[in-house]
Amino acid sequence: MTDVLTAWTDRLPRRLRRWVTPELVGFAILGGFTFAVDLALLWALRRWTPLPVPVAVTVSYVAAVTLNYVLNRTLNFKSHAPVVGEASRYTVVMVGDYLLTVGVTSGLTALGAGLAPARLLAAAFVALFNYVAARWWIFR
Repeated sequence: MTDVLTAWTDRLPRRLRRWVTPELVGFAILGGFTFAVDLALLWALRRWTPLPVPVAVTVSYVAAVTLNYVLNRTLNFKSHAPVVGEASRYTVVMVGDYLLTVGVTSGLTALGAGLAPARLLAAAFVALFNYVAARWWIFR
């Protein structure tokens, strides 16, 4: 699936292809999709349950990062490595991301920011780190 969405990167100038790889584009597409799932689930949890913000962020985050791992492993990086090693490395990265996500989101909402903008800002902090970790450490 990602081949169809990322094939255009082969037509980029050589210098640009060095930075805009099919894996980067696929990672961004899948990340955008799973982030939308995260936000939709977060919205639903806050609207229909009495969960506090940190708990709702945690539930939606865990669901989204699990989906993101499966999609990146199978569609983007097409990994055939043992799941245990990859999942362990992914978990280490996601724990750091989780702490940053909950901290920034909860902190900004406590300061009066809206939940969605706070969550968007938290996502911006972790996006680049996630790609670097996925490309060169998790799915190496």
